[in-house]
Amino acid sequence: MAELIPAPVPGPFLYLRDPLFLWTSCLFGINRYYLRGHFGGQFPFLRRHWNDCYLIPAALPVLLWIFRKTNLRRHDSPPTWPEILEWTLLWSLIFEWFFPTFFHLGTADWRDALCYASGAVIAGWFWNTPRSSTPSHSPAPRG
Repeated sequence: MAELIPAPVPGPFLYLRDPLFLWTSCLFGINRYYLRGHFGGQFPFLRRHWNDCYLIPAALPVLLWIFRKTNLRRHDSPPTWPEILEWTLLWSLIFEWFFPTFFHLGTADWRDALCYASGAVIAGWFWNTPRSSTPSHSPAPRG
């Protein structure tokens, strides 16, 4: 019987009101302005790579919102896997190769690109996993 019921389709993407965007933006700020300064010496990952994990979930919704407002994006669906992959690869090349090589800005670090990719996979899973339209605490219908 369950196979006759289609999986719920994710609703419209909320862009700047997306829960993942809001949480990762808050976590970015907490790490940037508090944790790094207080615990960065004890936990180098906090100082060097933690915020890199938030690149896709915190930056892609802003970019897609701008694209939607300028009609460069024609739908309001959650970010697709090709969009996520495309921007992860592009930003990895820009931040970890182009800027360090040609403008001597930043340091090329493959581990940063790995963090971008790990954040992208988690964000992609979050945005593209169907969610039930009924709350899990509600009783099952009788009949």
